[in-house]
Amino acid sequence: MHCPFCNMQDTKVIDSRLVTDGMSVRRRRECLACKERFTTFETAELVMPRIVKTNGAREPFNEDKLRAGLLRALEKRPVSMEKIEQTVNAIKSSLRSIGEREVSSKHVGNLVMEALKQVDKVAYIRFASVYRSFENLGEFGEEIARLDD
Repeated sequence: MHCPFCNMQDTKVIDSRLVTDGMSVRRRRECLACKERFTTFETAELVMPRIVKTNGAREPFNEDKLRAGLLRALEKRPVSMEKIEQTVNAIKSSLRSIGEREVSSKHVGNLVMEALKQVDKVAYIRFASVYRSFENLGEFGEEIARLDD
């Protein structure tokens, strides 16, 4: 690792700690030349499957779109950012564990709905109403009844 201060290549690790539920490692480093200290984060680079849209188009998995959808559903709900990040990581983990190169957007939507059902039922109904294109109050009522079961 190059020192960000003097660009020397020789650094040593002073301290390592697991962060974000063990998904990454935080390392404190010290440059052997200039003695400056800095922090690095190490995460595993895992390939996410491509997403196959309903129209047949294929696109790379976009974590920002996933997070934006969750944030929209959870807007003004009492859910911490930490819980949202845990949910994003859980959905990503589920997608990776499938072991497929491509996954339908419908499958991703179902994963999001299942996760929201566990996190916040109001957010789940919000997301389901858009995702499933509810057209009347009866459809809302049916989904709420299923939620109670």
